Amino acid sequence: MKIPDHLLKRSRALRRKQTPAENRLWFLLRGKKLGGYKFRRQHVIINYIVDFFCFSEKLIIELDGPIHNTQKARDYDERREALLKANGYRILRFKNADVFQNDGKVLSTILEVLNEKTE
Repeated sequence: MKIPDHLLKRSRALRRKQTPAENRLWFLLRGKKLGGYKFRRQHVIINYIVDFFCFSEKLIIELDGPIHNTQKARDYDERREALLKANGYRILRFKNADVFQNDGKVLSTILEVLNEKTE
């Protein structure tokens, strides 16, 4: 399926202007550093742009900053997550602060989920 041009442009722009937390996590994930798993960043899935995506395991990782604290954002995130899960994707969410305060725990959680085999 072809990615709509506006989403492709937006995902490219988001890659160029990552948040500090996204930069930190990308540094830790890129180049198959985590268990040999390959990640993509700002990847388009079903008309949504996800922060990080491991294609082989259908795992999405989302980082939540302060913008996700509003009711409107939480409602949007719930609808988006439900649709993605209904299409077979697994989703992990972390707060931006987690990446800076305990990146080891973030990475171990991600690796644990990656190593779980879905049935």
